[in-house]
Amino acid sequence: MNISFRHAVPLLLLAALPLCPAAARAEAPADTFMAALSRYCGQAFAGQVIHNTPASATPDPFEGKALVMHVRGCDTPAQELRVPFHVGDDHSRTWVITRTAEGLRLKHDHRHADGSPDAVTLYGGDSDGAGTAQRQEFPVDAASVAMFQAQGMTASLRNTWALQLEPGQRMIYELSRPDGRLFQVAFDLRTPVPLPPAPWGSD
Repeated sequence: MNISFRHAVPLLLLAALPLCPAAARAEAPADTFMAALSRYCGQAFAGQVIHNTPASATPDPFEGKALVMHVRGCDTPAQELRVPFHVGDDHSRTWVITRTAEGLRLKHDHRHADGSPDAVTLYGGDSDGAGTAQRQEFPVDAASVAMFQAQGMTASLRNTWALQLEPGQRMIYELSRPDGRLFQVAFDLRTPVPLPPAPWGSD
């Protein structure tokens, strides 16, 4: 095949150009999700329970309480985000979202007021498949199942958690089970609220 010098020069120049990473590889949904959430670093948002079924026979710890999420731990936002979830004066809960080689990991860090770990803490799971830039689901992992079994928490053995992010609108935290259990809290991302106290056990 004959290629004229006039046509060969542009081809050689094109071949010499470095590939743009964005063009060579589409951004993984996990990275897009982390980047979108990290834009709210340093801000807090009020939430409300939008699903809680079936109704519990025991007093609901969330009923009548101010619910606030605070995107606080942002030292390495591409790799880990720590998001305390405050329930009234209870500052024991922090969601820890970590980038893994395969996707994302969600863990629940539970502390007492003196900062010591709760007997049930750091439970959660790894994302189910790639997920999407807006929604990541986390089936319970083996370590969490073992913890729940040791504590007699049989209802939690088939937990799946999810985080759903609608940038500029809301974020939803979700717990579901195959038996029909569905718990969701929606946080309004349109209007930041005053920052809550630091979560228990933090600096």
